[in-house]
Amino acid sequence: MTLNPVFDPGKGGRPMRVAAFMSGSGTNIMRLLEYEKSLGAQDGRSPFETIFIFSDRSDGGSAGERIALENGLPYFSYDIRVFHAGKSIKRTVANAEGLAARREYDRLAKTLVEAFHIDVIALGGYMSYTTLGRCVNVHPADLSLLDEGGNRKYVGDQAVHDAIAAGEKELRASTLWTDAGVDTGPLLMVSDPVPVVLPEPLEDLMKDRSRFDQVADDHQERLKEAGDWKIFPRTIELIGRGRFAFDPKGRVCLDGSPVPGGYRE
Repeated sequence: MTLNPVFDPGKGGRPMRVAAFMSGSGTNIMRLLEYEKSLGAQDGRSPFETIFIFSDRSDGGSAGERIALENGLPYFSYDIRVFHAGKSIKRTVANAEGLAARREYDRLAKTLVEAFHIDVIALGGYMSYTTLGRCVNVHPADLSLLDEGGNRKYVGDQAVHDAIAAGEKELRASTLWTDAGVDTGPLLMVSDPVPVVLPEPLEDLMKDRSRFDQVADDHQERLKEAGDWKIFPRTIELIGRGRFAFDPKGRVCLDGSPVPGGYRE
């Protein structure tokens, strides 16, 4: 069986070049940079190298500039709200007009990706839909869970809230290779579980929406630390080492073996 590695370290003889995309606090990107440094200290050289940071916000809501400065990296921002200001189209990509606008917005980032010869884009808390290819995203849900129609159960920004509301007893984070859909791309890794611990029975908690939201937000923060921060850098490392690949049917393989439910360590 012929496999197509996501990145082949044997071809270029160099570390995989990564662009880090973020929107807010950038904690996933900070953990990625810390992991890169630890691999370099441990092995003499990390299998991946973060080349620049890009943010879709240009105000204090994004910590990208500070993170880039602290790590000696180039930083670029293009505020998507400014891009859409004054435009009559909606900011959705659910229609052709909105999708075309998003491609227009992505032109700057695409130019940067090409100019810096980027191999993989790491989406660490990047809240904008992107039309760019070769992206790894991290999502706060177990994307191997499917509904009766074969669709992923917990997608979108409210995945943790939806999972708790559905009665799930544990939460997991996932990494995926993005495609044109929202959280629909090939599943790469799934984290260890974080137990759902509720202060009262779910049916009672659901009666107070603000209290439920706070409980769900607290769980999401716990999941970020126990899930996102571990599997996101690890996924980038495994890609950089040439261990993730796609078979002729587009299925994800690790070290030559299919991992349909995502790789779990």
